[in-house]
Amino acid sequence: MKFSSQVKPISYLKSHTAEIVKNISESREPMLITQNGEAKLVVMDVKSYEEQMETFALLKILALGSREIEKGEYESVEDVFDELERIGKE
Repeated sequence: MKFSSQVKPISYLKSHTAEIVKNISESREPMLITQNGEAKLVVMDVKSYEEQMETFALLKILALGSREIEKGEYESVEDVFDELERIGKE
């Protein structure tokens, strides 16, 4: 994540909150907030946050699936379709 122009001290956040909210909402670029010269938090718009959480959830599902495949904990495509067909007939 790039923060080249979006790094501000916490004092800036305190005194320019409304402006920051407007700018981040429009640009959808996160802002890094520092305290005593040290990175402390990231401020981002809700839509970007939600998209990021969805991406993390998908990555987690993929990682879990990969682990199951590595452990041999999966069924063949044929078995899955046979099971679906059986359920459809019930």
